[in-house]
Amino acid sequence: MTTTNEHPVAMTIAGSEATGGAGALADIKTFQALGVSGCLSLTCIVAFDPQNDWGHRVTPIDQQTLQNQLEVNTTVYELDAVKIGMLGSPETIRTVAETLRTTRPKNIVLDPVLICKGQEPGAALDTDRALKSEILPLADFVTPNHFESLSLSGMDDISTVEDLKEAARRIHDASGAVVLAKGGVRLDGADAIDVFYDGTTLEVLSAPKIGDVAVAGAGCSLAAAVTAELAKGRTPLDAARQAKQFVSQGIEERITSHAPFDSLRQINQAS
Repeated sequence: MTTTNEHPVAMTIAGSEATGGAGALADIKTFQALGVSGCLSLTCIVAFDPQNDWGHRVTPIDQQTLQNQLEVNTTVYELDAVKIGMLGSPETIRTVAETLRTTRPKNIVLDPVLICKGQEPGAALDTDRALKSEILPLADFVTPNHFESLSLSGMDDISTVEDLKEAARRIHDASGAVVLAKGGVRLDGADAIDVFYDGTTLEVLSAPKIGDVAVAGAGCSLAAAVTAELAKGRTPLDAARQAKQFVSQGIEERITSHAPFDSLRQINQAS
């Protein structure tokens, strides 16, 4: 395996979820756990509202501040990989896309947050359209969840492993990116299923379900783990396999709290 740097470096472009269970903090913890140095370009700050059904309170980062972060991170480092998480607005999407088109970093991993929680439906739709048109074509690897796989594939239903395989094929055909379609606990059966497809190889990645409720940060951490493994020089398929194992272990040892959901724990695997 090879990397540009003596020690691999990855950047996450994402929002900060204040509790650290998901978003940029989960990404950085994942990078660290897997032996990759991380840097951050922050897009927004998200804080749950414990007094209002744990809804999302979203504070965007202004575009100049975001651009400043992107500029310094792409100047300081020869980035081995970039993970894109929550962007949240068409303006932020345009800022990020401009930087990526200019600097052309290796191994762009898109975790396509199509609906920004806390947005009005019209604003969310504008964000979705901008993400698909501006960011998706730049991605080398995309990790959609169940809802995002429906949206990106154009399918009406994904309820079986065969459906998820078809979604992965369609998303790859439309984007050219390697796809890891996340079924997780949403498909029936004893196993949590994800499907890898790169245009040639189709592989079902499975692990026994640990409960029937999604764990906060699992999706973010899976995409971040893929990013870290690509930064270390693994092939996309090996990166997907390692990421699946990392997340399964993190769900097994998840963090409980006063929130009405558990969060994934990033288990140190750095040598």
